[in-house]
Parts: sequence; C-alpha cells; structure tokens
Amino acid sequence: MSRFVIKGGRPISGVHQVPGNKNAALPMLAASLLTAEPVVLSNLPLIADVCTMIDLLVELGAEVELDGARRTVRICAKRIKDTHLNKALCGKVRSSILFAGPLLARCGSAKLYPPGGDVIGRRRVDTHLDGLRRLGVSIRTGRSYLFKTTKRLEGQRILMDEASVTATENLVMAAALAKGTTLLYNAACEPHVQDLCRMINAMGGRISGIGTNLLTIEGVGSLHGTEQRVGPDYIDAGSYMVAALATGGELTVADVEPSDFEVLERPFKRLGVKWSFDREARSLRLPARQRLKTAYDLGDAIPKIEDGPWPMFPSDLMSVLIVLATQTRGTTLFFEKMFESRMYFVDHLIGMGARIVQCDPHRVVVTGPTQLHGSRVASPDIRAGMALLVAALCAKGETEILNAGSIDRGYESVEVELRRLGAGIERVSD
Repeated sequence: MSRFVIKGGRPISGVHQVPGNKNAALPMLAASLLTAEPVVLSNLPLIADVCTMIDLLVELGAEVELDGARRTVRICAKRIKDTHLNKALCGKVRSSILFAGPLLARCGSAKLYPPGGDVIGRRRVDTHLDGLRRLGVSIRTGRSYLFKTTKRLEGQRILMDEASVTATENLVMAAALAKGTTLLYNAACEPHVQDLCRMINAMGGRISGIGTNLLTIEGVGSLHGTEQRVGPDYIDAGSYMVAALATGGELTVADVEPSDFEVLERPFKRLGVKWSFDREARSLRLPARQRLKTAYDLGDAIPKIEDGPWPMFPSDLMSVLIVLATQTRGTTLFFEKMFESRMYFVDHLIGMGARIVQCDPHRVVVTGPTQLHGSRVASPDIRAGMALLVAALCAKGETEILNAGSIDRGYESVEVELRRLGAGIERVSD
C-alpha cells in the first residue's frame, strides 16, 4: 500500500503530454481476440488497468509483446487455449467483462467472474447479458458468468435499455463476427467507442453509424490483423488542466483532439475558464492566474453542471470540476446522474475547508473561492483520487492521500508528471 504526500501552494505549469485514452485502450486490447492475426496497438497508456488486461490476454493463451519504451504492444491470439478468465484478475478491473463478446464470437463460450473496478454505485451488467442473449447466447449467472452458444451468433435488432459504453463495446465485438446484420439502438457514442469501431473496420469489419446512437454491424466471416494508434485521453487532459487552473499555473496540453473538447467547453466556461487551441500543433494552452468566476444563468440563477452519456459532460471529470469550483468565485450546482456514489468523496473536501452542501447522493452545491487546508484523506476511486490530488495541490499545508494505487489505475506515473510540472509531491510506500 502506498500513499502520496503533497505540499500545496505550488503552481502546476509547463507542457503536459496527453497519453493514450485508457477507456479506448481497454476494449481495443479485448478486440485483439477477434482475429488469429497479429494486432499492434501504439500510444498505449502504461497504467495498472492496461497491465491487468494484458495479463488476462496472456492467461487466455495470446502471445503478447509489450514495448514500454515505445508504448506499443503486439498481440497474436492465433491459439486461445482457454476461455475461462482468471477470477482474481477479473476482480481487479471493470473492463474484464469486455472479453465476453470476442470470446463468444471466436470460440462460442466464455466464463467470467463479476468485474472489479471502482465502487461508485451500482454498475449493472444486465445490458450486456440482455444483448448477448438476443444474439443467441445462453447465460448462467451466479458466482460466475457462464456464456455458451452452440452455433454462430446471429445478428438482431437490439434496443439497449441504457447507453452503456462497455455493453455497446461488448455487443459490437460479438456482432462483428455474427451471421447477418445487427442494429444497435441507444448505443453509446463516446470517442473511445468510436475508436473501437474504427479498429474493427480496419480489421475488415463492416460497422456504420459510428459516432451516433444507431450502429449497424454487418457480420463477416473473419477479421484480420491491424495496427492502430490509441487516441488521446481527454479525461487525463481535463484533469491536468484543472490542476493548473486551481493552482494558477500556465499549462500547455499537447496531443489533444480538438473535437473532444466541444463537450468540455461549456462546463469549463461556466466557471470562467479561458483556453486557446493550436489546431496545427494539436495543443491547448491555458493562461496563468485566470480569474475564475461562475457565469450565472438568466436572471442570476445558479447554473447547473450535469453529466450524462456522450455528448453530455463526462462523469469522469465531475470530481475534478467540483474541486475547481471550490476555487471559483460564485455558486454552482453539480448534478451527477450516472453513479449514486461518485459524490461521496466531497466529505473529504468539506473536511479540507470547502463550502459544499450535499443535497443528496447525486447533487452538491459548491460556493467558492475557498482556501483549502491540508488533511489526511483516502482515495475511494480513480477520479475522486485525482480530484483529491488537485485539492491537495491548491491547499495550504501538507496533505496525505492514502490508497494511491487506485489513482495508478487511471493516471500514468502521476506523481512523476506532477513533480515535473512543479508540484511538491512524493510517493511513500508503507
């Protein structure tokens, strides 16, 4: 078990190179099972969840060559020796459920265990199960999930009961090798879902409607290998942007996709944030010492920042934006619609001096600016952990953040990068 010790009050400034998107890399790793030919992924984020997915691939029999220096992995799943996933590894990562689709499409069976990951509320898998059943899969649930089909999967018209990202990815992978055409209504359309669909098309798949909530997947008999670059992680970019804004630093965020920031622009500008794009260089610049001030609605009504499925504001950035609101002049209501436990970390912020009223599990009202002070807190999940890191960076005094490993699951060498950008942060192993 490790912890972070942070001395606050130092601006986060410099150039931050955005790594590959965690939420794109994980399903792309699973999709390597759809072909017997080699798949090469570049711009891979070197984080704990990626390592766990690679370990699962090795357990299944795939040949894996990871080049950490080049952030590249080569996977060849010519022979799949087992369709039973390791229980302990499944318990480490939410994305382990993503192996169901490709294993069923390729082998006709799979045995998984309830996936792990962040505890931020109920994270149902019913949408996965319902969709796979429609494709012809028989499923037994209990302490494990047993999936089996005696024939090739058959395309169907599927109306998903929620726009689940991982369920969309699972069904897309399963349908890619199914007989006939699958129509996915109410599909998730996040950038990382789009990346997966483009990867499958590059492997010989036939997916149309990419970027919309209606995906048409024409099944093919087989897929071939491919080389794909994982797109930039806009959640990582947004997190470091907030760290710079909260501490008054000047930051350039390199290797971004400008279209990803269309969704982020309005909530950030609600808090008075200004930035500029260099589209040719694919970079975003934040000026130093911005005067953050809440932009009220018509009639000086308190504004609301709410999340939702893409193209709504992403839930993964709600936690850090709440911290930024503590350093912003004015009052803002945050409405977290997706996960009923994501907001519980605000108790730590209140303990650090933040003026926050938690209305219910989904809504908090934040009034700023507030001088936060150092404290001893624990990271409950990836995004809340990063939010607490940001709070510690702008707090007066020293802060200890326990359970640093949870942050490692989503942010690569976070203390090294923050220290390079000017933070006073150390990792301590207990």
